Amino acid sequence: MKKVKLFTLAALGLLALAACNKDGGSYDKTIRIEAGIGNLTKVAYDGTKASFEAGDNLSLFAWTGSKTVIPQDLAVDNVDNILGTDGKWAPATQMKWADMVNDHYFMAVSPARKVQSFTADEYVLDPAADKYTQSDLLIAVNDKGLKANDNPVELVFDHAMATLNVKLAFHNQWTEGNPPSQTVITEAKIASVTATAKDHAAIDYINKTVKATGNAAQLAMSKVENSQWTTLMVPQTGFRTITISLSGNDEWLGGNGTYVFAAPEDIKLESGKVTTVSLIIGRDQITLAEDGISISDWVFLSGTTLGEIFEPEQN
Repeated sequence: MKKVKLFTLAALGLLALAACNKDGGSYDKTIRIEAGIGNLTKVAYDGTKASFEAGDNLSLFAWTGSKTVIPQDLAVDNVDNILGTDGKWAPATQMKWADMVNDHYFMAVSPARKVQSFTADEYVLDPAADKYTQSDLLIAVNDKGLKANDNPVELVFDHAMATLNVKLAFHNQWTEGNPPSQTVITEAKIASVTATAKDHAAIDYINKTVKATGNAAQLAMSKVENSQWTTLMVPQTGFRTITISLSGNDEWLGGNGTYVFAAPEDIKLESGKVTTVSLIIGRDQITLAEDGISISDWVFLSGTTLGEIFEPEQN
């Protein structure tokens, strides 16, 4: 899985540290967050690097005991942190280390959300274009076992969701009679592209895994341009169906209609991966293009339709 975000968690303000915890000394246990991100840009790619902008948020958890089991009593329990214009994360409530001697483990999720379960948290994907950054769920875990004086603490965020891109090519069904030249393929006007897939999931934050739940729904994809559509997807098996609807085409020059692509085998949707499906429509059928179905890491690659490279149109 591609690592996309790096943050620094530092314990500051230990001004009253007179002795270690075992000796019963008094100390200031306040935890503050500092982000070593650099440019404060929206969650989007600049090269292969992603970053936050002022106003973005995350929820932080810290605990002691077992690194694989989050207890009921936490040192930091679902505390929202907002990134300020000064580049620092400000917690909604004060955060403290539990003590100075025990190992601490950390988990964070962005955007900030109320986590009900650490191993099976209910999640519902909203594929709408204007909900893209909210639906791009990011998870970070640091289970190295750190103490209050082991700072800074690094948290690396991964994408929990998958990205689906659909690239369309066209036969010359809509070309004949259209100026200036019949040698140039005229694109049919696409009204919508939908994916038939599950949009509910159970999130296991400790293991950074996503399990699709519920029934399949018709998920509207967002338009990048007429021949390119994209959306976030819950990682899952069993996804095979993509539907393309045409509208606004001259009935005498190609016409309209609905084309359904039913893949002969599952189209993979994996966390932190971009699945691109290339299709050709026309002559009353839809077929897989020569480049077929490809899967790549979630990074920005110039000239391709991968990752967050768009300001999609609203459906």
